[in-house]
Amino acid sequence: MDEDQAARQRSEEEGLERGEETAGEGQPSRAWDNRVEWDQQDLLMGLSGRESREAAGPEEAAEPEPEPGERRQAETQKNVVLKGETSEACPCWLSEQRRRPPTIQISLSPKPRRQSQWSSLCHTSVSVINELAQMGDPDVLEMVQEEERISNREAEYIFGMNEQSLSSRETSFLISEEPAFKKDEQSKDSIFFRDGIRQIDFVLSYVDDLKKEADPKAERRKEFEQNLRKTGLELEIEDKRNSEDGKTYFVKIHAPWEVLVTYAEVLGIKMPIKESDIPLPENIPFSCMLEPLKLPKNVKHPHPEYFTAQFTRHRQELFLIEDKSSFFPSSSRNRIVYYILSRCPFGVEDGKKKFGIERLLTSNTYSSAYPLHDGQYWKPSEPPNPVNERYTLCQNWARFSYFYKEQPLDLIRDYYGEKIGMYFVFLGFYTEMLSFAAVVGLACFIYGLLSMDNNSSSTEICDPKIGGQIIMCPLCDLVCDYWRLNTTCLASKISHLFDNESTVFFAIFMGIWVTLFLEFWKQRQARMEYEWDLVDFEEEQQQLQLRPEFEAMCKHRKINAVTKEMEPYMPLYSRLPWYFLSGATVTLWMALVIACMVAVIVYRLSVFATFASFMESEASFKHVKSFLTPQITTSLSGSCLNFIVILILNFFYEKISAWITKMEIPRTYQEYESSLTLKMFLFQFVNFYSSCFYVAFFKGKFVGYPGKYTYLFNVWRSEECDPGGCLIELTTQLTIIMTGKQIFGNIKEAIYPMVLNWWRRRKARTNSEKLYSRWEQDHDLETFGSLGLFYEYLETVIQFGFVTLFVASFPLAPLLALLNNIIEIRVDAWKLTTQYRRPVAAKAHSIGVWQDILYGMAVLSVATNAFIVAFTSDIIPRLVYYYAYSKDATAPMKGYVNDSLSTFLIADFPNHTAPWEKRDFTTCRYRDYRYPPDHDQKYFHNMQYWHVLAAKMTFIIVMEHVVFLVKFLLAWMIPDVPKDVLERIKREKLMTIKILHDFELNKLKENLRANSSELAKEVLIQENKTQLAKSTV
Repeated sequence: MDEDQAARQRSEEEGLERGEETAGEGQPSRAWDNRVEWDQQDLLMGLSGRESREAAGPEEAAEPEPEPGERRQAETQKNVVLKGETSEACPCWLSEQRRRPPTIQISLSPKPRRQSQWSSLCHTSVSVINELAQMGDPDVLEMVQEEERISNREAEYIFGMNEQSLSSRETSFLISEEPAFKKDEQSKDSIFFRDGIRQIDFVLSYVDDLKKEADPKAERRKEFEQNLRKTGLELEIEDKRNSEDGKTYFVKIHAPWEVLVTYAEVLGIKMPIKESDIPLPENIPFSCMLEPLKLPKNVKHPHPEYFTAQFTRHRQELFLIEDKSSFFPSSSRNRIVYYILSRCPFGVEDGKKKFGIERLLTSNTYSSAYPLHDGQYWKPSEPPNPVNERYTLCQNWARFSYFYKEQPLDLIRDYYGEKIGMYFVFLGFYTEMLSFAAVVGLACFIYGLLSMDNNSSSTEICDPKIGGQIIMCPLCDLVCDYWRLNTTCLASKISHLFDNESTVFFAIFMGIWVTLFLEFWKQRQARMEYEWDLVDFEEEQQQLQLRPEFEAMCKHRKINAVTKEMEPYMPLYSRLPWYFLSGATVTLWMALVIACMVAVIVYRLSVFATFASFMESEASFKHVKSFLTPQITTSLSGSCLNFIVILILNFFYEKISAWITKMEIPRTYQEYESSLTLKMFLFQFVNFYSSCFYVAFFKGKFVGYPGKYTYLFNVWRSEECDPGGCLIELTTQLTIIMTGKQIFGNIKEAIYPMVLNWWRRRKARTNSEKLYSRWEQDHDLETFGSLGLFYEYLETVIQFGFVTLFVASFPLAPLLALLNNIIEIRVDAWKLTTQYRRPVAAKAHSIGVWQDILYGMAVLSVATNAFIVAFTSDIIPRLVYYYAYSKDATAPMKGYVNDSLSTFLIADFPNHTAPWEKRDFTTCRYRDYRYPPDHDQKYFHNMQYWHVLAAKMTFIIVMEHVVFLVKFLLAWMIPDVPKDVLERIKREKLMTIKILHDFELNKLKENLRANSSELAKEVLIQENKTQLAKSTV
């Protein structure tokens, strides 16, 4: 007993000395260090059968009283330790101490007794540390480091107790000297701290504020940076005197290994455990023909395939850690740092806890926050910098001369993260599928072009003996004169390009194409989920996390039904007013779009008469009247005006919708994106498609007839369609809006950031002799923003609507979309690589809510194309005439134009609508199916009208049912996940379980072997003691 007490006293004195040493290293309290160490030694002695220390109380009371802040931290840590929820205290893993020059590393493998009990304590602590990390607790890493020190002391203690019996144990001493670093030799492209070793993972910048808010901002920054250091991040501040503009401070952030392993486990990041043995898929037939389209293998697949598992800091030996500095890719590193930044507190204001870098950016406390690019995009990196993936992407992806090449998707994912990578996978696949639709659409257009001269309708219209003899009624009141049908000769020929027999075939084909596109996209998405380790990715890991803004605004808390933990909660009545305001705003702006469309219609109605009278009176227009008719002139000018209005409304609505969505205080990131997506898409849908819906389904349908026209607001006479139908006007409208939007979007995406960056760099270069560093170069680039990808998806989905909803009127729409997307991919790649700061990496296993929107538009497109063919195209009336009213068997369509026009008696014109000049003819013609003036039911719809209407409705029903039937059959036949991907997923899961099982089994065997050897040594010691006692007696 005397020996035990003396040993305990010596260990306590040693612990006191060690506590005094570590207290000087920034720990909360010297007394707390000693107390933790004594508790851990007592627990070790208790597990090894020794007596517990009895005199702890007086010794603890003798320690000095800690400060209030230290006392709070000590109480928090003590509660965790005393409850057995300490992670590093148990020897499940021994982490490295922070780097100190020179460093002596000792390779030991102590095997304490009762390993199973220690393991239970380890696993209990994992969830506690992770929960604290998720809540943004800045003291998490202090707890981890505290546990590391205790674990190391415990290893030293066990080593000291057994060093006599462990004389054969190997000990390796590795002395490493950190290289000396000279600041003046630092490369301007360096992505390291001044020591040239620690890599910069994130950069914050700010400018001194001379206003009244300068002191509060400085306090927030000070508190924020102190809390960042508490979480374990390492900071290095560049003074404004070292910056290019002489007024910007830069805070460089480095995440050490301890932080990375802690938060990699919190975020569930998957890391490699073994190289995959699954063979690559076999090459498809004729793949050699596609070789010119492929990239080099080292670019397409920069890394080998691995079996992966979610990282855990207690199983580091399981993972393929060759170099800790490069084990986590840069995208994962900046994602981890941003996760900490978004949850780090910076004070309490108005009784509410304030935290998150986004709030500091909003209040201009910091001017920017961004991860660094790897280096310059026009040259490879130089040692000691890592491989410049930015340069590789620029050379193999962002070059316009590579427009025909495939994309380096794995490299995009490694550099920008899965969320941006998934967008480019979708855009690339959509472009590939558009190539098939573009070929078929071009074939239909060529068919119309070749059959233009053989079209009987345009032949009759252009014939002076037929169309030249048909007098048409005036298109407006008073100022418009009668006109001859052959004046629309060219318009009728152009109309035939898009309104022919192939129109029906192409409408049905696009209904099937859109189904194949969506079904094959699900397969492609499933394949990417497997290849990018997203199979078990759950949205709550990121998208379902609470937004810091929501947590800061919440005053209530309630128990989560799933986790059984308290979490912020906002009652419905608190958000209801904002929901009403949001709905009212969206409705108001949609009504504003409709009002603008009506205004454009009024413009077309009021200007048409002016164009008609002006072109009739001016002799100089006689040469262009054949192709520039008042109808075409009005349609072109109205479409251009409508496009300008669309852009203006879109600009203002984007700002308002983002503000309203923030005011709704969405709970999670997913709710925020879903709410904003719904608002933006509803508005964009109405804004871009309303004019096309008007021309397709309303224009010319409710005109009336001469003598009884319908009037808009009882002032303007309703618009009429061309005698050949409204399809050519729909084509014009669609072409101008679709092409204009794509050209404007590409110019905006390419020119706008380039000009801004040039101007920013021009303003910054005031002290050219100073170092223009890597972080300053990136600081002068444009910000991609959290909604940058949202607008890219929105642009693509709107284009998808043009391609599918109205494609029956414009078979060349897929071709235009294909050409635009080929350019779009390279423009997006170029601007992301060269003109924008590096976005923060984020995970996503799909395109999210956009997929549901695409499905909705696919279903709607079947109905819209069926209605366009039936009511806007002239194909159904021609078929009815061909089968029911044709009188010439040798030329069935002969006389169709005359049959489709009704007769009106000029004398029946009201005085306020008849032209001023008197004519010598008594009748005029108009487009409709009505009885002639000499009939008992004059001007009423005749039987042919009802036959045509019945045929139109029948066609709509038949086409919709046929297309929907084919869609459902294809969706049923095509599996969501390809068979080979399913087999690979099963194989990988099996191998991962086997690897984990073997790892744990080997670990258990080692522990049992160590326990048995130590037990034998104890027995031997006891026997020696017994023999010694006997010999003494």
